Amino acid sequence: QVQLVESGGGSVQAGGSLRLSCARSGDSYNDYYMGWFRQAPGKEREGLAAINPDGSTSYADSVKGRFTISKDNAKNTLTLQMNSLKQEDTGMYRCAAELYEFGKTAAPITLPDFTYRGQGTQVTVSS
Repeated sequence: QVQLVESGGGSVQAGGSLRLSCARSGDSYNDYYMGWFRQAPGKEREGLAAINPDGSTSYADSVKGRFTISKDNAKNTLTLQMNSLKQEDTGMYRCAAELYEFGKTAAPITLPDFTYRGQGTQVTVSS
């Protein structure tokens, strides 16, 4: 059973940066789509950044140019570097993973529905 555990959340002032990590365990298979989504109280879950098994990435418009997703297959970790944070970035950030399917690529909007999801790490951005 795949498990995802996030870390790195915290409180930061607007304009600051945070780096989130997600550790994947349960198997050594590397062909997963992975990504990050967030949820804030009273808001819909929002897919933010996705990375395909080949390393290609895609981002939601709301974070494009500010967030960077990356992965380390050897360590089974996923990272989200978040810069120029805004108050509206506040929320619970969750890591997600889905097994690869030939011919498909991951889009951020699909992330909240991925099969495997972590419990999340809280990010709070203050003014």
